[in-house]
Amino acid sequence: MTLLSNALISNDARAASKGVSLMAVIKVPAAPKSSMNQDRPVSALLKSQILHLQEAEFRLPAEYQTNIYIHSIQTEGDAGEYIRQVTRAIHDAHAARIRRAKLKTKPKRASTKAAAPATPPRTRAKKAAAKKKSKK
Repeated sequence: MTLLSNALISNDARAASKGVSLMAVIKVPAAPKSSMNQDRPVSALLKSQILHLQEAEFRLPAEYQTNIYIHSIQTEGDAGEYIRQVTRAIHDAHAARIRRAKLKTKPKRASTKAAAPATPPRTRAKKAAAKKKSKK
């Protein structure tokens, strides 16, 4: 083992003893400016994502659907706007569903014990005697 791996193992052991998970930091470089071009034609991957989003959109209640004709989406900018609108609609529909579910739940009542009956319950011996009388 190298010195670095030994140090990582000892750090992991120390972190585990404190209940903390230690993970390696991975630096991701920033995306180049050319990665998003609003005027570039839509790629096949983006078209596929749009189709999947449209399927998800059709499952939403009508009031949350965007009614955007997806075949009119020609550029990455159009696709980004459609994706943004559908994602917002999905989040809004979910939040509304949660609100409705909370309204439907009844508040829990404080548990109350039932009042004792006016007459005391009959004992087993009295019940047996009553049965014998009724059979005669």
